[in-house]
Amino acid sequence: MTSRRFTLGRALSYLALAGYVVLLGFPLVWLLSTSFKTPRELASLTPSLLPDSFSLANFRAAIEQQDLLRAGANSLIVAGCTTVLVVLVSVPASYALARFRSRLRGVAMGWILVSQVFPIILIVVPLFLILKQFGLIDSLVGLILVDLVWSLPFALWMLQGYVAKIPAELEEAAATDGASRLRTLTSIVFPLLLPGIAATSMFAFVLSWNEFFFALVLIQDPQLNTLPLALARFVGQEGQVQLGPLAAGSLLSMIPSLVFFALMQRRLTSGLLAGAVKG
Repeated sequence: MTSRRFTLGRALSYLALAGYVVLLGFPLVWLLSTSFKTPRELASLTPSLLPDSFSLANFRAAIEQQDLLRAGANSLIVAGCTTVLVVLVSVPASYALARFRSRLRGVAMGWILVSQVFPIILIVVPLFLILKQFGLIDSLVGLILVDLVWSLPFALWMLQGYVAKIPAELEEAAATDGASRLRTLTSIVFPLLLPGIAATSMFAFVLSWNEFFFALVLIQDPQLNTLPLALARFVGQEGQVQLGPLAAGSLLSMIPSLVFFALMQRRLTSGLLAGAVKG
């Protein structure tokens, strides 16, 4: 009886997992299929999962109509710079939050939590006015700073949790052996923190890569469009959607994120192994 229950429970688990995979994977399969369909197939009243004939016209239209390559380069600059800045700021700040106990720490943690419940619409007007005074409207630098400020609270909250899990005894032992604070951080804490840094980098990159609202408000020059802005232009003013180019452009926009995730996955694994050795 116990064996039968175990088998039934395992089968239900696999069934639930398969349903979850189908739920996540079907939209991607449909997106892939739509990007290769011809306009005639897309207008058909009886849609099919697989295209009758594979066509690259949608990809050419996506690249040429909205200058998708330039928009991708702009998004890569914004997301890359934002990720680097988030890591540079959040690593020492999260270490201070996790290790140094004071009233300021409680205030900082409270502010981090409160900042996450602010609706974007409440801050966009004052943010626009401040950036305008500094000449950062219609600028990738201004967008990078906004994405940095928007990503930093959650990155701090997430990374200080990783720091808190590192045993303080390791640092005390290093100090007993005569290691300086900087040497302790670079030789012991930082290698153990690599999984957290990788996770924080992935969060910051994806948040900045997909960010639309701030870019819509701050960017006016078509030459500075990011990918979300370029893809949004495939929807006409009257709601007419260029479905094929939009699907092709969306598919192309996923490639940098997948590459970045693959690179960070390797760092995440190496960081876990380094942490196991150091521990």
